Amino acid sequence: MKRTLICWIGALLIVAGCSRESSNSPSTQKARPRFLTTATISDPKTFNPILSVDAASGAATGDLFEGLVRTNPLTTEQEPLLAERWEVDDTGTRWTFYLRRNVRWFDGQPFTAADVLFTFRVVFDERIPNSFRHVLLVDGQPPKVEAVDDFTVRFTLPRPFAPFLSAVGIPLIPKHVLEPALQNGTFAQQWAIDTPPEKLIGTGPYRMARFVPAQFIELQRNNDYWMRDEHGGPLPYLPGRVQLIVPDQDTTYLKFMAGQTDVHYPRPEEIAELRQKSDSLRITVQEVGLDPGSTFVAFNRNPAHYIRDGKKDPRLDWFTDRNFLRAIAHAIDKQSMIVNCLNGYGKPAVAEISPENKLYHNPNLKDYEYDLDLARKILEEGGYRDRDGDGWREDARGNVLEFSLTTNAGNQVREKMCSILKEDWTKLGIKVHYRPLDFQTLVEKLSTNFDWDAILIGFTGTIEPNNSANFLRSSGNLHFWHPNQAEPATAWEAEIDQLLDQGSRELDPQKRRQYYWRIQEILHEQLPIIMTVRDLRFVAYRNALQNFRPTVWGLYRPELIRFAE
Repeated sequence: MKRTLICWIGALLIVAGCSRESSNSPSTQKARPRFLTTATISDPKTFNPILSVDAASGAATGDLFEGLVRTNPLTTEQEPLLAERWEVDDTGTRWTFYLRRNVRWFDGQPFTAADVLFTFRVVFDERIPNSFRHVLLVDGQPPKVEAVDDFTVRFTLPRPFAPFLSAVGIPLIPKHVLEPALQNGTFAQQWAIDTPPEKLIGTGPYRMARFVPAQFIELQRNNDYWMRDEHGGPLPYLPGRVQLIVPDQDTTYLKFMAGQTDVHYPRPEEIAELRQKSDSLRITVQEVGLDPGSTFVAFNRNPAHYIRDGKKDPRLDWFTDRNFLRAIAHAIDKQSMIVNCLNGYGKPAVAEISPENKLYHNPNLKDYEYDLDLARKILEEGGYRDRDGDGWREDARGNVLEFSLTTNAGNQVREKMCSILKEDWTKLGIKVHYRPLDFQTLVEKLSTNFDWDAILIGFTGTIEPNNSANFLRSSGNLHFWHPNQAEPATAWEAEIDQLLDQGSRELDPQKRRQYYWRIQEILHEQLPIIMTVRDLRFVAYRNALQNFRPTVWGLYRPELIRFAE
């Protein structure tokens, strides 16, 4: 699947190197050409790329396996990878991919159409849990996959499906190695983290050489890799990579500052010092762009939580009232968040899709400016008043405006943001009980028992807007303000459902844009999510690195990276 900055550099919160030798440490740089040392925050859960759902597993296997296509992070277009080209017919339902003929698996066996068919057979097998099946189904149906010949594969879709090209680039796996496990029902146990590295068979630029749990993963160049540079020379240039497993961000920052590591993805509070010391450290500190994701406030609109034994909790009325939500939106001090939470490295967020997504971001939305007086006026007009003079507002039935606010504990930026929210909302006469929760508890509340009122949370962003369909669609299980609706609860949610269908059918990107712009308008008007801020993303790396071209969407042509001699 397409390589991203997170995947290639290894959930790159950190980058670290070894300071001493041991029998369980990677080879020293004196004994070999220089490897690029990066790090991941935890051990991988699996080496099976089909089963992988966590960043650490993706980082461990991202350079071992490849897809038919990959994303060019500079253009955001799909480009050929294991498929050298493709065609789509006039109906938009028949896609034909022509495979490269010079690709071999690590064990020397040729890569053919049979491997493509086998991979998609695994993905659509309901016995195999994976995250790819959902984005490849069209109206609940899988595409028909057939081999025209040994090096040509044809996909036939039930209807035109615009996201198909970005979705089809899943990591491909070898039929001759894994088909017996699929047949005997043990595929889900294959390529666990105790698998000997030489048993992991891919086509990618690197092979796994060693894995020592809680310490490191060492990758070495695949000397039989099919890709060549513009002069016909072999790729990748780097002889290998080391991913250290270091769960503490403070420690990895100190290692980078000490010159032991090559790349670092800094937190906001680290940027100033890195810039100040860039000459002495011989590093470049590069701003790569705004967060491609979103961080927002949401209120629970789920009747399952607020209607019990025929009685409706008044909070459900507040959280679905646009007057209440507009007042809340005008009481979010985004500039204070940027200064105090992001050290000045951020911008107000308005639309759900990041400005970094040049095609699908709607630039025409007007922000809800921070104005507590206006927020008070809107609340008054909506019937939310301090009726007894105790400083707290009540609704028309005399219920005090009071609710809980949460975010994931340990995320210092979000915890600071919640403190700002509570302070301003308290000034409006609203009682806010703030309590951060550990991430697992938070996930349970959002997805299982729905026991929450307000939350500050973030979602990652992708280039393909349909990847958010499970979040935006009323029936989606990630539509967390009111998930799994049998029928849309509101007219505006029904309109979003329709727009998602239309957007997935339209193959012309310029025409598709109108549907996703309208979705952003609806979200901005109805406020099921209330946008906050986006941080500016930076990466720091050694000046000795050449061809290192980071973007918010990933590294451009990572196979070209090397160290100056």
